[in-house]
Amino acid sequence: MIKLSIVVPVRDAELYISDALASLVRNAHRDFEFIVVDDGSVDATGQIIEDFRGELPGLVVLRNETPVGLADARNLGLSLASGRYLTFMDGDDWLAPGYLVDLVGAIERLGCDFVRVDHVQVEGRKRVIHRAPLATRGTVLKPRDHILPADMKTMVDYPYAWAGIYRRDLGDLLAFPGHLHTAEDRPWIWRLHRQASSFAVVSLAGLFYRRMVSGSLTQIGDARQLHFFDAFDMVFADLEEEFTPKAVRTFCALLAHHLELGDRFSPDLRTRFEQRGVESLRRLPQDLLAATRLDPERDQILQRLLEAR
Repeated sequence: MIKLSIVVPVRDAELYISDALASLVRNAHRDFEFIVVDDGSVDATGQIIEDFRGELPGLVVLRNETPVGLADARNLGLSLASGRYLTFMDGDDWLAPGYLVDLVGAIERLGCDFVRVDHVQVEGRKRVIHRAPLATRGTVLKPRDHILPADMKTMVDYPYAWAGIYRRDLGDLLAFPGHLHTAEDRPWIWRLHRQASSFAVVSLAGLFYRRMVSGSLTQIGDARQLHFFDAFDMVFADLEEEFTPKAVRTFCALLAHHLELGDRFSPDLRTRFEQRGVESLRRLPQDLLAATRLDPERDQILQRLLEAR
């Protein structure tokens, strides 16, 4: 019986996929399965994956001839997962030896729906541990109780799907909105915290997350960035009133952040992005918007946006 399924979507990651797969070899276990979804790679990624077939027991490889995006690639892996538990890894990241066994041990010990963990952020030679934003560790809690307060970083501000382990019987709560090509983890983490019954955070940092990778959507300013607005439309849909101030503040902070990086947009795309931003801001409860304060610089960015339109 499979205990853990690891879903690894990857596209055009020939520079990194060997590190990712080698780290899975060091984490292999007789009751683990590794589902790698090659999302239409046109470089050597597919061949490198094939080279690991003899080294990585439990390896399942799927290939999309045409790229469908991270969300749908993850969903495809989810549809084939058979483990009691499930986790994710992206194809340009890697794991510390023994990390997956520790991850399974945490959720089995605590007996909750999902467990969230810390991670190591990597930029070149730099390594920095990033902590999940909850000080209470190793205690089973209600996910809804850790969405607020609005003016502090909380667990819905830590959306990384790979920073945790989940009971597979959570079913549709683990699926991603497939039409989104960026920010797909925002409605995902909000839904998980609103609807799951129990979770915990543990002090485990065994996933190494590469930042500033060439080709990553965080580095590319194409039209897929507009999906940020679609993602938050999903967050706000049917949102309980008690959580609206938090969602408004998070949206405003991220919108200001995107506008700060606006030089990556073409002039036409920046115009479209700003227009969508204004439309979204004006749909928000205006009393909450007026009461939302970030920092002077970001407040000024949003104010200028509204005044210019």
